[in-house]
Amino acid sequence: MFAANVVSSLASQTYYAAAWLFQEGGASGSFSDPLSLWHQMGYVARTVVIVLFIMSGWSIGVMIDRWMAFNAARKQSRAFAPAVAGALRDGKIDEAIKVAERNKKSHLAKVVTAGLMEFRAHQESGEIPGETIEASKRALERTEAIVHAELKRGLGGLATIGSTAPFVGLFGTVMGILNAFKGISEQKATGLGAVAGGIAEALVTTALGLLVAIPAVMMFNYLTGRVEAFDVEMDNSSSELIDYFLKRRSVARR
Repeated sequence: MFAANVVSSLASQTYYAAAWLFQEGGASGSFSDPLSLWHQMGYVARTVVIVLFIMSGWSIGVMIDRWMAFNAARKQSRAFAPAVAGALRDGKIDEAIKVAERNKKSHLAKVVTAGLMEFRAHQESGEIPGETIEASKRALERTEAIVHAELKRGLGGLATIGSTAPFVGLFGTVMGILNAFKGISEQKATGLGAVAGGIAEALVTTALGLLVAIPAVMMFNYLTGRVEAFDVEMDNSSSELIDYFLKRRSVARR
């Protein structure tokens, strides 16, 4: 919330600074709204703004998608964990698999289902317990890797946007400064009227670059932290499931 307020304040101050430049410099055209600013921009600055808006839209889409996916995984995992624990405590592997299949969005359910199905398949084939447990362990590891990749989907692009958006804005800034010098050269003057357009472009593209980058970086760090927490939960669930298989083998040997 604090960062969002800072970015909003920065964008607001940039807007009014650009407006002041235009008004003080006597630039042609009104600068009372963003549309007027758009008309005052050059083609390069407009291209930069469009690219930044595309990057912003894509990053917001990733944020929403991951937020919904992570919340669904958390919610279903909370319902799944006690239900599957009760089924396994009673030795009902088939029932535990059914519980997992009812919670397909849960990261824990995906991992546990793979281990249980592998364990059941090898038991039915009559293999010795040691091979059954090793096969289940490999299935758990494979599924953990797959689920981890699914959870991280889109986060790489979010990191890329967070790291490159300021430089895209900086490109617009550089072009705006060049336009300011061009105005000085063409008008043979050094007042604000000669540099207002270029400085306005520089201010706006800089602010937009930061406005896109800051939320992307913050959400990338937050979502990455949640993925790491999910990884720990999956590792713990896999270890507990292997311990359960070992206990069943010990009981079967007696």
